Amino acid sequence: MNTHTVKRYEDELNLLKEKMLSMAGLVEKAVRRSMKSLLRQDIKRAQKVIDRDDAINALEVEIDEMTRSMLALRQPAAGDLRFIIATIKIVSDLERSGDLAESIAEFMLQTEEHPLTHTSTLESMSELVISQIHDALNSFAKSDLEAALRCIEGDKKINNLYKTIQRETLTYMMEDPRQISAGMIISNVAKNLERIGDHGVNIAEMAIYMVKGRDVRHINHKAARSMIDPEQD
Repeated sequence: MNTHTVKRYEDELNLLKEKMLSMAGLVEKAVRRSMKSLLRQDIKRAQKVIDRDDAINALEVEIDEMTRSMLALRQPAAGDLRFIIATIKIVSDLERSGDLAESIAEFMLQTEEHPLTHTSTLESMSELVISQIHDALNSFAKSDLEAALRCIEGDKKINNLYKTIQRETLTYMMEDPRQISAGMIISNVAKNLERIGDHGVNIAEMAIYMVKGRDVRHINHKAARSMIDPEQD
């Protein structure tokens, strides 16, 4: 490639990363806002999440078009190829996380008729998931392998809290049938949070692939850590 072509290619890579970071920022805000709206009974905040989902979807389309074009025209190799492959996979996880956040905001609107009680465990789970998605996005944005590992290793805590919420919610509904509608909302929100956590893990795994060229999917956390330990290279 001549100097001009190389410069254009670098500009395209930088623009792609900028768009990914913009989308990531919107998704992280959506997850935070959706849970704040639910726990604080904030209808305006919930509506913001719903209204801004279109912006997330639009960025997904733009990024998809960019990656297809770059693969076809630039024939990237090595680290650039890993970055583009990771981007293709991560953008899907981001879009789905945005949809799940929008769904939580929609559940919030249902709580006007069915006020929530017994939300302390849900709030704890929410804090873990928000931290999880933050670590996942940092792992991509900053090539932060330690953040990626924290995200992967934190998934078990989220899953355990999800199971706790399901048990607690069932108990409350059995004790008081008037709690059934609110209990179903809490159960569904917890499921959405658990899935957002899973998408965070997927993002962290792809960040590791992007930086190290190692595929740590479907292996245990200890093995993932040992695979990316610099001393093991």
